[in-house]
Amino acid sequence: MGLPRIMMTSLRGGSGKTVLSMGVLAAWKSRGHKVLPFKKGPDYIDAGWLAVAAGQPCFNLDPFLMGKARVLHSFQYRAQYGELSLIEGNRGLFDGINPQGTYSTAELAKVLKAPLLLIVDCTKTTRTVAAMVLGCRQFDPRLDLSGVILNHIAGSRHEKVIRKAVEEYCGLPILGAIPRMPSSLFPERHLGLLPFQEHPEVEKAVQSAQKLAESYLDLDRLLALAYTAPVLKSYTSPKVFHKKTRSSLINPSIGIIQDRAFQFYYPENLEALERAGAKLVILNALEGEFPASLDGLYVGGGFPETQALSLAKNDTFRSALREAIEDGLPVYAECGGLMYLGKNLFYQGEAFPMVGAFPVDFVLEKKPQGHGYTQIRVREENPFFPVGKILKGHEFHYSRIITEDLSEISPVFKMLKGFGIDGTGDGLVYKNVLATYTHLHALGTPEWAPALVEKAKKYKHCSHQGELLSGETRLSRWSSAIPQ
Repeated sequence: MGLPRIMMTSLRGGSGKTVLSMGVLAAWKSRGHKVLPFKKGPDYIDAGWLAVAAGQPCFNLDPFLMGKARVLHSFQYRAQYGELSLIEGNRGLFDGINPQGTYSTAELAKVLKAPLLLIVDCTKTTRTVAAMVLGCRQFDPRLDLSGVILNHIAGSRHEKVIRKAVEEYCGLPILGAIPRMPSSLFPERHLGLLPFQEHPEVEKAVQSAQKLAESYLDLDRLLALAYTAPVLKSYTSPKVFHKKTRSSLINPSIGIIQDRAFQFYYPENLEALERAGAKLVILNALEGEFPASLDGLYVGGGFPETQALSLAKNDTFRSALREAIEDGLPVYAECGGLMYLGKNLFYQGEAFPMVGAFPVDFVLEKKPQGHGYTQIRVREENPFFPVGKILKGHEFHYSRIITEDLSEISPVFKMLKGFGIDGTGDGLVYKNVLATYTHLHALGTPEWAPALVEKAKKYKHCSHQGELLSGETRLSRWSSAIPQ
């Protein structure tokens, strides 16, 4: 269990961690190394780019969503299938949801006993960089801070002053100095990078990051540092990593809408569905057809607003999905999926018709309506979770519901942390559909996948018997408001 590994961190978000991590992954890959990428936190977009650069799936490590024990188990379970691992941190090294930094990148680094590389944005500063690096080193001496990468360097004189100051006062090596770039192949949206699924030149972007790493980073020393990571204690594989159920005639087919509109799926969530016995069917809501043979559906998050016209034009898909929902098809939807199941999506002054399972509209605002970790308690009946269950997740949405009477919605979750739909609740139910702004991770909510699969099995059985499911009708007062 040596598991060579290294973690890329920074003083704050927006310092260049993702692009440099991509560059290192792509450069090592080109040299023949099998490097496994990991992303600290709940982020989907950065993880997607890291996966493209490495040519390997990227797995999230989130102590808040999963707990430290499951994070460690997940890393050890995954890392053994590669030569070495690269973990990208999130935000600043010590940042977290409380003053103690309980769920920070620094705390994750200690759990994984990973050597740390600190990326510093050197814009308009010189010797102060040494003070910041020294502060990080002394703030928590238990961290294995092993080197520094200087980013946004103005020129050779700028680099020389900073390099000498850091090496003299901090005793740490400078393992790279990246010049300030006039332009970027990595456009941003909201608070992060544009998803690779929507990027017009993915291969060119990855190649540019690789060239950056090969030109300005000491890749050999970085590789050597990864092999200084201490051996981790052996572990007992938890239940969430048990082998998947054998396929059989009773195994239900669960659709996954995975296209430019709906992109946000943790690999572990899809694995969990397969492990629970599901056969996954990838769907395209932009230009595909909705198959009548499905026994369940999982609609993840994404940016449906940017693809609203294509989603609206594919009315055959929307109509077939609507009919399946009325028939009792089990559906679980998150964030972008919730928006897709409403009546209309208002974006840039236009209204685009969506599925219409819920008689509410959604509008995109300029500022986030919900951003951060969530904690919810199930307060009303729904297809998948027992009343009283407390779940941990996260949300990041610029959309909000618009309806004549928000009190008519009656969300099934009570917000203990986060905003959800209206600041107090989240989660809408209609028949066997549960749609919510909160994203869940299968390692933190291991009962989610079996619940969806079991519901799909019952639907499959009833369909084979020629019966129609009535499903949950808790929101039956909406039936008259929804066009048939």
